[in-house]
Amino acid sequence: MEFVDVDNRRDVANRIRSLREDNDITIEEMAEVTGRSAKEYAARESGEMDLTFTFVYKCAKRLGVDVVELLTGESPRLRHYEIVRAGEGLPLERNTDFHYLHKAPHFRNRLGEPFLVDVPYQPESQHEPIHLSYHEGQEMDLVLKGRLRFRFEDHFEEAGPGDVLFYDSGRGHGMIAIDGEDAQIMAVVFNPKDAEII
Repeated sequence: MEFVDVDNRRDVANRIRSLREDNDITIEEMAEVTGRSAKEYAARESGEMDLTFTFVYKCAKRLGVDVVELLTGESPRLRHYEIVRAGEGLPLERNTDFHYLHKAPHFRNRLGEPFLVDVPYQPESQHEPIHLSYHEGQEMDLVLKGRLRFRFEDHFEEAGPGDVLFYDSGRGHGMIAIDGEDAQIMAVVFNPKDAEII
């Protein structure tokens, strides 16, 4: 799934390339780190292919920078606290219909990645298999509004406002809005320091 919108893809790709070159890291090494072939890695680094969250995260980890630095060109600088007002944050686009707003983009050394996620109701998704995502670590989702059908591998749950889903995100998980209404969650993704998300 695309994580960076097309307009910003080349900027992010250029930051990855510049940092790789500055650190004398080969394309082959970055390809191995990101789990891609050298050809596919080069296409992503040139901005010709979509940049997924997994790809950008793995690049940031190898390059020794915060993922927000690759996305924006700015290093997170706050150490003690950050307040992000309602409606504010770092918008992150994916080629799903979910809308992600990173709620702590300027806080350094985060132990988790907090996202406000809008989950639109889609009538066509009600009768299709729920897409599963995988990223190593754990995730906590607090339902703020609407109702969701949550899938964890072969298990299904329904959740509403105030309900919390906490799970091993390295295993298949996904969700859709149900009952004819859009939903919204606060998702916090926790990644172990040495973990790689897939």
